[in-house]
Amino acid sequence: MRPLFLAALLAAPAAAADPKPAAKDLPPIPTVDLKRKEPVEYAKDVEPIFANKCTSCHSGKITEGKFDMGSHAGVMKGGKRGVDVIPGDSAKSTLFLFCSRQLKPYMPPKSEDDWLSPEQLAVVKLWIDQGAKAPTSVKVKDKIVVNLPPALVKPVRAVAVSPDGKLVAGGRGNQVHLYDGKTGAFVKTLLDPALKTPDGKPAKGAHVSLVESAAFSPDGTTLATGSFQEVTLWDVAKGEPRARVGGFADRVVAVAYSPDGKLLATGGGAPTEDGEVKILDAAGKVVADVKNGHSDTVFGVAFSPDGKVLATAAADKFVKAWEVPSGKFVKSFEGHTHHVMDVGWSPDGKKLISAGADNLVKVWDYEKGEKLKDVTGHSKQVTRLSVVAGKKPEVLTVSGDASVRTWSPDGNQMRSFPGGTDFLYAVGASGDGSVVAAGGEDGVVRVYDGAKATLVKAAVPPDAEPKADAPKKDEGKPKK
Repeated sequence: MRPLFLAALLAAPAAAADPKPAAKDLPPIPTVDLKRKEPVEYAKDVEPIFANKCTSCHSGKITEGKFDMGSHAGVMKGGKRGVDVIPGDSAKSTLFLFCSRQLKPYMPPKSEDDWLSPEQLAVVKLWIDQGAKAPTSVKVKDKIVVNLPPALVKPVRAVAVSPDGKLVAGGRGNQVHLYDGKTGAFVKTLLDPALKTPDGKPAKGAHVSLVESAAFSPDGTTLATGSFQEVTLWDVAKGEPRARVGGFADRVVAVAYSPDGKLLATGGGAPTEDGEVKILDAAGKVVADVKNGHSDTVFGVAFSPDGKVLATAAADKFVKAWEVPSGKFVKSFEGHTHHVMDVGWSPDGKKLISAGADNLVKVWDYEKGEKLKDVTGHSKQVTRLSVVAGKKPEVLTVSGDASVRTWSPDGNQMRSFPGGTDFLYAVGASGDGSVVAAGGEDGVVRVYDGAKATLVKAAVPPDAEPKADAPKKDEGKPKK
């Protein structure tokens, strides 16, 4: 359920002996005949519905109305208003009555897109009528083993620019390359000699799987890169790993350092299952693990300028804020109609800026929790943003429309950068905005002069540089 779904439910009287229907503005949602002979199983049939509709606001650290739906026991316990499920009697279970629009407030109250379908409603009803039984099986996830990406798969999904602008890092396939920030010239490739493929062969890369995210530490000495189920912390000067941190559920698609460099936030999680947010110390030790903070993959993480709050953006359409380092929930921002791909802060910490797959950039008043502006201009999803806190603060964005743009923190477009030829995934800038870099599906890291918005170099590693045309077979022979 979306925010306010069960929060509003819990504000109503709990499972009365004889609940009375409220005046209906909408007809009840009908259930369908499931035509099934086997009993409804909680883990297999019911829990996925709750995970998709409810647990973003009712599990883990976020249990609005003290109603934790992250487990069968929590669902049966109910919230601060009492029990919401009466085993064997869906007609007296307020959870079912609100979901089916038989009692007000309807759940969820906002949009037809969020209501349970007749099929989902029928599953919940049958589960309750069959006794609301606990799970009889434990879901075991299949172990996922990743191998090297195909040779032709070389997207640049991650770029980062050192704070002083001297280096640009680009993740290309499973490789990480460093380029000169002023000229775009290739500097070196970061390789982990101890890295092995699942069959024990040298991986000859930075990660086995694709590089999904990258960020320089504030002092520029460490580069953090995220991939499938791991983060690597690189010694930039030596070009070797300082630490490899595992234990992540899925791809780590977002990494960001705190302003003082003492903490590193990560975002990821298995699609449609969970949004994973962790906070690590500079050595890679987990200091906070935000459980069930989002119900889908977390694509963006950003520390506030004072380092006291972490903002997160996810595929569940929410932007949320958390205390640092405790991970305690602070507030959420709702308004995107598709995945939220990234988030950042204005330099004064008063605004949040979010980028969405709905092609929009949104500007939010952080304290009030209200949207200030919808920023249009991109014709496809806005995949990444980067905030430049220089003398003239700017927000850089890239999009699937192959464009790189810069905006004021208020959402007014300032400049466009040339050269994009394909879907763009990543953007970064130096601390003063003088160096800008972007990357995408074509496998190229474009290095820009940030002040002039001009292309310095379309950078690729030496083995990907276009080769001079070889002489044609008949070239030099006299013509007949």
